[in-house]
Amino acid sequence: MDDPIDESLNAVDILIRQLLSMWEQTVSLLPSLVIALIVLIITWIIARFATRIADKLTYKTNMRASLQELVETIVRLAIWIVGLMATLTILLPGLTPASLIAGLGFGAVAIGFAFQDIFENFMAGILIMIREKMRIGDYIECEGVEGVVESIALRETHVRRNNRELTIIPNSILFKNPVKILTDDDKRRHEIIAGVAYDTDLDKAKNVILTAVQSAEQVDKSKQVDVFACEFNSSSVDFKVRWWSGSKPRAMHESRDNVIRAIKRALDEAGIEIPFPYVTHTFKEPVPLATKD
Repeated sequence: MDDPIDESLNAVDILIRQLLSMWEQTVSLLPSLVIALIVLIITWIIARFATRIADKLTYKTNMRASLQELVETIVRLAIWIVGLMATLTILLPGLTPASLIAGLGFGAVAIGFAFQDIFENFMAGILIMIREKMRIGDYIECEGVEGVVESIALRETHVRRNNRELTIIPNSILFKNPVKILTDDDKRRHEIIAGVAYDTDLDKAKNVILTAVQSAEQVDKSKQVDVFACEFNSSSVDFKVRWWSGSKPRAMHESRDNVIRAIKRALDEAGIEIPFPYVTHTFKEPVPLATKD
């Protein structure tokens, strides 16, 4: 029968030998760890200086801020990928660059399926930054979100609404759906409906409205003002009034206010009535109560 004390000593001896073996492997790996750490530090330094150089070069070309950020990110990412591949090759001598690239290819496919939405937003962000439209500061409208573009990142875009609320929109939504860029030009055409009574001389009413709009503040006098009779309404003949003014929301509200005030004042002075909507009510005859015989 084996002695329990001898078995305990053998187990301790095996454990000590394994610990010594691990320590020897760690000591032998120390030079590689030091070299790998040096490579990482050098990679960090190169990435930092390369980003500064890319920033200076893109600044001289008057490139948009979002596109400058994209170039800097690509430069930084490329340098770090090379540095990490060199670090792994140093720590794992049996790992060749070819096998590492092949492994990254299979891993990228697996990660792509797992993080499909993230990569979709990432690629959409790159394409949004490359195209010239939708710059920072533009007023946009997309999928019920309306506001000023504050920043365009690789995965998301920040839009500040008129009430100062911040909305974060995934870039894939902006890329796959129609986006209205209301401030793409400095001027934008606005329109309202103005109605006059049926007994009004329409030629006279049109001239009065046209003169009023042309004299209103914040209306672009270099562009044509349109006044079209467009509809027979229930209690009025409606004119569609169109003019050009600033494209920003504040300018739109101010010019609309000035135009409506000018039209109302001019029609009143000309004695032209702006009728109230005529609402008809249908009354049903009361149903007599049933009487007993």
